[in-house]
Amino acid sequence: MSNKTGQMLNELIELIDYLDPEDRAEVEDIVRAATPVWVPLPGPQTMAMESLADVTFYGGAAGGGKTDLAIGLALTQHTRSIIYRRVGTELIGIVDRLTEIIGNKNGFNGQDDIWRLPGRQIEFGSCRALGDEKKYQGRPNDLKCFDEVCNFLEAQVRFLMGWMRSADKGQRCRVLFTGNPPTDSNGEWIIKFFAPWLDTQYAGERAVSGEIRWFAMLDGKDVEVADGTPFEFTYEDGKVETIQPQSRTFILSKVQDNAFLMQTGYEATLQALPEPLRSQMLNADFTAGKESNPYQVIPTAWVEAAQARWTEEGKKGPMSSVGEDVARGGKCFTVVSRRHGSWYDKLLRYPGVMTPDGPSAAAVAIGAARDGAPIHVDSIGVGTSPVDHLKQAGVHVVPVCGSETGGLFTDKSGRLRFYNLRAKLWWGLREMLDPIAQDPISLPPGQEVKSDLCAPLWTLKNGKILIESKEALIDRIGRSPDDGDAIVYASIETPKREIRLEGTAHKSEYDPYAVVDHFNNRSGAHSVDYDPYKH
Repeated sequence: MSNKTGQMLNELIELIDYLDPEDRAEVEDIVRAATPVWVPLPGPQTMAMESLADVTFYGGAAGGGKTDLAIGLALTQHTRSIIYRRVGTELIGIVDRLTEIIGNKNGFNGQDDIWRLPGRQIEFGSCRALGDEKKYQGRPNDLKCFDEVCNFLEAQVRFLMGWMRSADKGQRCRVLFTGNPPTDSNGEWIIKFFAPWLDTQYAGERAVSGEIRWFAMLDGKDVEVADGTPFEFTYEDGKVETIQPQSRTFILSKVQDNAFLMQTGYEATLQALPEPLRSQMLNADFTAGKESNPYQVIPTAWVEAAQARWTEEGKKGPMSSVGEDVARGGKCFTVVSRRHGSWYDKLLRYPGVMTPDGPSAAAVAIGAARDGAPIHVDSIGVGTSPVDHLKQAGVHVVPVCGSETGGLFTDKSGRLRFYNLRAKLWWGLREMLDPIAQDPISLPPGQEVKSDLCAPLWTLKNGKILIESKEALIDRIGRSPDDGDAIVYASIETPKREIRLEGTAHKSEYDPYAVVDHFNNRSGAHSVDYDPYKH
């Protein structure tokens, strides 16, 4: 708006009180048409609006104007926008706020959840369950906003981001995330997604609020790259592809940045919240404790404590055990965990395309094993072939059938009973992580490790503890917990096979009792009335 136009508008506004109703309405229409429908707050909100990043995460604390930013961008900079909330009923507040900003509901169709304005369209969407995101497949938008993004599954967000595009070459396209720190383990994927800003364990140089960083998806994994210059990448199968990096930024906002809310006393409301909610909502603390689901198998705090104990120099003695979780498809990873007593080495992760068959999966396990450590592999489904090849290679391999229900599995007290071997294995790792354990274990750093180990839930079935299956877990959280399963398999205590000497006998390759009594040497767990040879 020019100075001359602004002066004229001010003069009109001063004359309004002296006009009759008809002339006054006409002047108000002129003023409304010449005034921007939405103006950002100075500070972080303006920084987010002007940011050139492809993907912007705006928020952190409560009260920074997150939803207003989404609405403002849709009203002023984009032609085809969609604003998502995980639960559809939560969209009512956004529609109400948009009505308040515009001044009416003209153009809003509540049946198809689309608001049509001159030259613009704003759609509202929700994805309550995994798979709901597919109903938006193929529908392009130049602005995709995920309001309260930590409530979404990562798989849902990445899927929907695939249709960020516009037929208008001059139209800028972007993704906006808004939200507060995650309050449970399901939302912790956002910390990994914006690791340079949010992950205190990030190995590279930390980023500051508003700084733009570049990322590329290579072999199914996010990798930070130097800049936005396209480059050629060669996959393991020899395929060469030109990769176009995508930019991201995180912009911190707090209630102190919102002059309107500061006048209402909202800051005092946030200050009165109990911890850790106070630190999360008032100070945008992404490291504050998160509420664990009461049926979460392993408490988040126990995993964090085990990771805090871990050091590079913590390895003591020879390798004790290897656990391998074999990829169940090209987007999954084959993960190998190596344990030295109570110290777990950093995980080895291989994209599914690198381990497409039994021989390749067996090869990475053999390459990881040292000191005669037994290799524990899930023997169900895709794990069957690697187990067969490891046996043929003469390697000490222990097939693990988590669905086995033939025995009476109990905890170290002998009182808790487990529905199957999978439940016993996961609960056994829980016992090792218990702060009162005699020999507390040390787990490698990494957001993936913590997220996977904190993901499974337990329930009671026929009076026995049952851990949700891997398939059910994938359906619930939208990803495969490969890191967690590999660590669980590496936690199994199997006596090492005796070395064959010329002219002497040697132990069998597989001691089936070792899997059932895998915690005997560590926690005193025991299993009774079970003859593995009958199964």
